[in-house]
Amino acid sequence: MNQEPVAEVQDPQQQNNNLTPSLSQSNSETHSVLSAPSQKNDDDEAKEFADNGEVAPAEMPKKPASAYITVSILCLMIAFGGYVYGWDIGTISGFVNETDYLKRFGQKRKDGTYYLSKVRTGLLLGIFSIGCAIGGLAWSRLGDIYGRRKALVFVTVVYIIGLIISIASIDKWYQYFIGRIISGLGVGGIAVYSPLLISEVSPKHVRGTLVSCYQLMITLGIFLGYCTNYGTRNYDNSVQWRVPLGLGFAWALFMIAAMFFVPESPRFLIEIGQFEEAKKSIARSNKLTVDDPSVIAEVEFLNAGIEAERAAGSASWGELFNPEGKILHRVIMGIMVQTLQQLTGANYFFFYGTTIFAAVGLNDGFETSVVIGIVNFASTFPALYLTERFGRRTCLLWGAAGMICCFVVFASVGVTKLWPEGPDHKDISSKGAGNCMICFTCFFIFCFATTWAPCAYVIVSESFPLRIKAKGMSLAIAANWIWNFLLGFFTPFITGAINFYYGYVFMGCLCFSWVYVFFFIPETKGLSLEEVNTMWEEGVLPWKSSEWVPPNKRGADYDADALAHDDKPWYKRML
Repeated sequence: MNQEPVAEVQDPQQQNNNLTPSLSQSNSETHSVLSAPSQKNDDDEAKEFADNGEVAPAEMPKKPASAYITVSILCLMIAFGGYVYGWDIGTISGFVNETDYLKRFGQKRKDGTYYLSKVRTGLLLGIFSIGCAIGGLAWSRLGDIYGRRKALVFVTVVYIIGLIISIASIDKWYQYFIGRIISGLGVGGIAVYSPLLISEVSPKHVRGTLVSCYQLMITLGIFLGYCTNYGTRNYDNSVQWRVPLGLGFAWALFMIAAMFFVPESPRFLIEIGQFEEAKKSIARSNKLTVDDPSVIAEVEFLNAGIEAERAAGSASWGELFNPEGKILHRVIMGIMVQTLQQLTGANYFFFYGTTIFAAVGLNDGFETSVVIGIVNFASTFPALYLTERFGRRTCLLWGAAGMICCFVVFASVGVTKLWPEGPDHKDISSKGAGNCMICFTCFFIFCFATTWAPCAYVIVSESFPLRIKAKGMSLAIAANWIWNFLLGFFTPFITGAINFYYGYVFMGCLCFSWVYVFFFIPETKGLSLEEVNTMWEEGVLPWKSSEWVPPNKRGADYDADALAHDDKPWYKRML
């Protein structure tokens, strides 16, 4: 993809006739699709960006954090889609242990008590993720046709329809099951378009932080979902689960209302020819005027890239598997990073936290779930700083190392110390071992929430070129949902068979994750989306990617070829 606008610097007489450089590559056009308000703006742009007859993109001015308060609030409103997803995780984990829910949708034992079979539990928890995977893929074209904001409104309405079906369930578990699928279809679309829209409207200096807000809202939803379950657990009727479900309507309506206040993606606006609206969107996000030279130059720059992609024709699903431009590499990387995020084992605690801590001897697992929710939510705040300060790649590497250590202790204590009389006498448990497991669970949640939780979404939202971005993201996030389902469905069977040896499985996955990140995931901190695309096309080695410099900033001694080759043995590259 071209990284510089194809526009010639015109002489003063031409500039008087055409107030900005032409964006079209066709000689038949006599005026620009943009218009500047004064000759001075054009002269300033020509003086600053002229370079060998071409216009290079102007740098958006980097401002103090206080200047980004407005765009941060707007992105938080977009990120509220994550809250909707987190709310579902936080509430469903408690539903499966509540008496009224078990009585309505469970099965009856001979002694008159009610329970959910492992199959039914796995389906009620996991089928939501299958709906999400299907929804993410099915709605991938909506944003390209109608815009990101309208797409988010549509998928949120789908989520509401699913809620209505679930909350209207009386005693038929399959009705609730169908509602979960439909809600999943909506949340799957939200999971694609929320981080996508944030990444396209946020300034590059704070993009990692603002995309991480999506994960922050997920953790807030999980935490408040846990709190709501804790507050309703002592009721003996459908208030236990219908009130948390009903509150989902309020969150969905807020999400829809928020879309009337946030800016549309400037890349989408340029793609459909609304250049003035694109200028307003960029100016609003960067707290500049629409007449600012850097705003005009940014629109020119984005348009040049879009024109180059348009010249290549409309994107198809088959293009995702094209090795040219490292597209296939990026698709595989996106699928892998989202898969490995699930295989960290985090949702093992989020979905089954109440059940797990009942197993370690706690009388009220709901209380411990609230503690986990607090740790998860609070730990996401450092992630907003760490992601932008140290970079995505570094956070993933250190996060994986930390979680490996936590699972070693958690699994070892659970296997050797939790039940002094052995797994056949689970009614006798060691309080000290249980406390140790809870402590290292909190350490694990901290490591996950500060690194893999936000960075997986940040990386996927930054890696794909615009023409295939929605499709690439939907495919990557679909992998996340599929593994979410597999873990949700099979975890009851696995823990029933091997108990806390399950922790060693996740530890092995985390070891693989560390190696994969080191060799295959490049650093994208501080780069515009177009610069990230250029870096991929140049074939920069991931472990050298932090040294990469965009073409328009390179000095005479810069060696681009050195970043694409490494003669060191693989084991020395990690030192």
